[in-house]
Amino acid sequence: MNKREEERRRKQQEKLEKEMERIKGMSVYETEHSDCTYICGIDEVGRGPLAGPVVAGAVILPKDEPILYLNDSKKLSEKKREQLYDEIMEKAVAVGIGMVSPARIDEINILQATYEAMREAISKLAVKPDLLLNDAVTIPEVEIRQIPIIKGDAKSVSIAAASIVAKVTRDRLMAEYAGVIPGYDFAKNKGYGTKAHIEALKSQGASPIHRRTFIKNFVSEV
Repeated sequence: MNKREEERRRKQQEKLEKEMERIKGMSVYETEHSDCTYICGIDEVGRGPLAGPVVAGAVILPKDEPILYLNDSKKLSEKKREQLYDEIMEKAVAVGIGMVSPARIDEINILQATYEAMREAISKLAVKPDLLLNDAVTIPEVEIRQIPIIKGDAKSVSIAAASIVAKVTRDRLMAEYAGVIPGYDFAKNKGYGTKAHIEALKSQGASPIHRRTFIKNFVSEV
């Protein structure tokens, strides 16, 4: 092995060790509550968009097989999210996804819809968690012990995994909607209120997946 190859391998090893240390730092809550058999991370995506559902993810990660590069989904590239999504789905003890429609959001408000999506995600887990690690919120009507963590998707591997699952699920769905509801560029904006999206909303009116309570300032009749 020449010196250049040795240097390359040394740098790779240093990078790996640094990443393992970062993941260890994001596993503080999981380590602190290691007496629990199943620790579940909960997060949601899609509170702010003008269109589409709110989606919640619930993920129970394995204790003996860390997944590297987990992070807040917003800090990851689309390619990296997709890669991690596949790894999470392959290695997780259980994954649950909850989804609440735009019509339901209009009916009960976005906060209650978020809670509803989270409860649905928990109910779809193959095993019942002993502990929930939530991104910032305490979910009503759930009897399982909960720990709300501010900016939890950057502080807990379980919540980060849930945020990735929710984000990829919702992004894929919005891309599918773009194919059947053209003109709003849902594949690109994911339902968020970009300038082009708002212009399309004003010229074309609301689509079936727009949240009526969110677009009152842009459309006269909703």
